[in-house]
Amino acid sequence: MILALILFAVTYVLMLRLQQYRPWVALCSAVLFIVLGEAGVYEFSLRAALQAVDYNVLLMMAGTMGTVALFIESKMPARLAEMLIVRVPDVKWAVCMLALFAGVISAFVDNVATVLMVAPVGLAIARKLKISPVPVLIAIAVSSNLQGAATLVGDTTSILLGSFADMNFFDFFWMRGRPGIFWGVELGALASLAVLLWLFRRETQPIAAKVETEVEDDVPAALMLLTVGLLIAASFLPEPAAGPLHTVYELRSGLVCMGLCLFGVARACLRAGSAKPLAHVLGELDCDTLLLLFGLFIVIAGIHAAGVIDAAARLFHAVAGESPFRLFTLLVVVSVVLSAFIDNIPYVAAMLPVVQSIAALMNDGVGVEPYVFYFGLLTGATLGGNLTPIGASANIAAIGILRKNGETVTTRDFLRIGVPFTLAAVLAGYAYLWLVWGKV
Repeated sequence: MILALILFAVTYVLMLRLQQYRPWVALCSAVLFIVLGEAGVYEFSLRAALQAVDYNVLLMMAGTMGTVALFIESKMPARLAEMLIVRVPDVKWAVCMLALFAGVISAFVDNVATVLMVAPVGLAIARKLKISPVPVLIAIAVSSNLQGAATLVGDTTSILLGSFADMNFFDFFWMRGRPGIFWGVELGALASLAVLLWLFRRETQPIAAKVETEVEDDVPAALMLLTVGLLIAASFLPEPAAGPLHTVYELRSGLVCMGLCLFGVARACLRAGSAKPLAHVLGELDCDTLLLLFGLFIVIAGIHAAGVIDAAARLFHAVAGESPFRLFTLLVVVSVVLSAFIDNIPYVAAMLPVVQSIAALMNDGVGVEPYVFYFGLLTGATLGGNLTPIGASANIAAIGILRKNGETVTTRDFLRIGVPFTLAAVLAGYAYLWLVWGKV
């Protein structure tokens, strides 16, 4: 176990220090775990490693990325943002509505892609009114991060949770006779909206805007809606007993996302009379994240086989004791703090099995339902990235856009919005989750 723990710690440190090489670090670590397993250091074979990879998650992510690329290319998001802006009275509400719009979009679209969609509208408004675009784009970025936990396809971490806990799309809204995590995220959104209204309270200049962007293709937007609808429908399919149909059932969400993506790409290529749409979609795929997850699935299975997960669970249990409330609070706080400085994808991937093991140890070994702990982990890890400029990819993307446009972004600029925004959203979500799901 010690060797596996050291290898995992080195892997994590290297991923933090070598951000641009994270996928290769994870893949190399996965290979080492397989070699150690085949050498008999612990029971972990190549077959077990390949079985540990969640191909449904990878297919869901790749398919959603492709459809989102077509959606952005259609210019529908920019037109929707403009249609929203023409209905607000002043800059304060314009910024807040843009932030809310970014949040709604990011519940179904990757956070970085959401920033890339909405940021140009925010920049245009700031330039027209001769105000600094820095707080505007920061508000858009943190709002994009907030809604990632709202739905199954909102963020990579949500997809990981959905697969690990066998949650379907509908479970994020209503699960086991109780409101799901979606409503906790929306309460956080309302709380954070109040924060944004207060932060921008002096920006009362009237705003005049027009709907100028022309949508080039309506089909990608329809594909986005169809993806959500089919994911909901797929959640009601009966589970086959075994055989090939069971394999298809296990991959159903991924096959839905990938199938619609391939249809959209094929249609776009026929419409354009060339393979340029295919090249565009392939260029927009986040291959680094896909490779990172592939490697992490194997690494986490390796440390599980070596007993590291069980040891970590016992440590958390020793700190929290038999109190579910103490454990829930500990998970939220630790997740917020750590996610402010480290990527939440490997963190959530590593912690999900730990949380499951902790829940099994509680109640004197009888175990308790783990869902409130899963939701606490996801909420803290998703929102914690808003505390610092480097805590989430969407923040980095927004700051990059500002710098490309000649703007200087200081840490103080970010913290002035990020800290109160995060605290308001986390506290609202934390209270909701415990009140609704705390009776474990």
